[in-house]
Amino acid sequence: MPNEAKRPVILICDDEEGIRESFKLILEDFYELKFAHNGLEGIEMAKTAGADMMFLDIKMPKLHGMETLKQIKKNCPQLPVVIVTGYQSVEIAQEALKNGASDYIPKPFASKHVLEVAEHLTAKK
Repeated sequence: MPNEAKRPVILICDDEEGIRESFKLILEDFYELKFAHNGLEGIEMAKTAGADMMFLDIKMPKLHGMETLKQIKKNCPQLPVVIVTGYQSVEIAQEALKNGASDYIPKPFASKHVLEVAEHLTAKK
């Protein structure tokens, strides 16, 4: 029996179930998905999930997304992290990129854009 090619793993860290479900619908046919419900969970899963990339919400309870990003980049510097936020501002995008984010996607996001970003960042692996 031939080995099925291993699908890239994407970690999605967002406190909103609807957003996690949207990512699932967009990505599940092409990627193995893992979900974290807050920043603390996201940090732990980034260390253990074997993810190829991560989508990270900015505004979350327990630990703000920017702090989560800093911790993840400290622990897993090679993990591409894409910031996702409903608060569209140049300042947030600049701060996220300065702190090591690979990209920035504003909510509401387009399925095609999410797929393009995921394909681009997982193809580098």
